[in-house]
Amino acid sequence: MKEILEFLKKSDIFYLATTDGDQPRVRPFGAVIGFAGKLYFVTSNQKDVYKQLKTNPKVEICGTVAGDWMRITGELTEDDNRDARVAMLAEYPQLSMMYAPDDGKMTMFYFSSGSAALYSFTKPPVSYEL
Repeated sequence: MKEILEFLKKSDIFYLATTDGDQPRVRPFGAVIGFAGKLYFVTSNQKDVYKQLKTNPKVEICGTVAGDWMRITGELTEDDNRDARVAMLAEYPQLSMMYAPDDGKMTMFYFSSGSAALYSFTKPPVSYEL
């Protein structure tokens, strides 16, 4: 997980794909942490992405760094752990303009299963399990 987390942080912006019925939806994300040995993301439970994740927690993420790209495929699980929310805000203080640990909106998800692959035009792919 360390390599995956470092890559996503270097990519600055990565893209999360969900489904909305039979329509794919892709949106930019930029906040990710490692917490309790898992890869965590944050969103608001007021957004469409939250509703889509509750309906179908299977996602893909793609990020790029210097011509390499990583694709992460897996299933997300919602986590109501306040410590995870506090850790996210500590890592990304700018999120406190939108969220607070006890605001009732800030929602954490982690990969409960999945895999990742790092691709390059010049090197063979590298695979990881989450």
